[in-house]
Amino acid sequence: MCFGERNGWNENTLVILAHPNMTTSRVNRRWKKELEQYTEQVRIHELYETYPDWNINIAHEQELLEAHDHIILQFPFYWYSYPPLLKKWLDDVFTHGWAYGSKGDRLHGKRMGLAITIGDQRENYGKGKPVGFSVEELMAPFKASMNHVGVTALPHYAVFGASFQASDEVIDQSAEAYIQYIKAFK
Repeated sequence: MCFGERNGWNENTLVILAHPNMTTSRVNRRWKKELEQYTEQVRIHELYETYPDWNINIAHEQELLEAHDHIILQFPFYWYSYPPLLKKWLDDVFTHGWAYGSKGDRLHGKRMGLAITIGDQRENYGKGKPVGFSVEELMAPFKASMNHVGVTALPHYAVFGASFQASDEVIDQSAEAYIQYIKAFK
């Protein structure tokens, strides 16, 4: 993999993909397919494929993170949070003395963003709406974690209605917009 910048891309981008069942996912599977067209610029790392037994190789994961300056966590928004293996990955990999603490500075200066698929419709998020909170408010724990480990938190990229049979056209448009999102933060 080449690192640097070419054609507007930051070629040092790592996408941590955490979907427990890619075969049933229409949106995350389509996003992955779109990312695969840019393998010189983006490295895709699928947690559920790499760790079906949930035994995370912490040293390998830390090396991957250290080797990339631009990190995207891609996942479906499960119960207003992340899938369980991604939670375990964060707990295991972002260790004291490595990611945080008086000597934990290995992620300082990196940029991290979230690319999330949300099953519910956009109009259900916000004060006085069925969910009661905006997506921005629900992102607070992610941003706090990013602040804690010294990364620059990028704005998130989200697609709503993933569970409501979004059309192929809408999914294709979201995949193209996802690539633009990644390119925007070189």
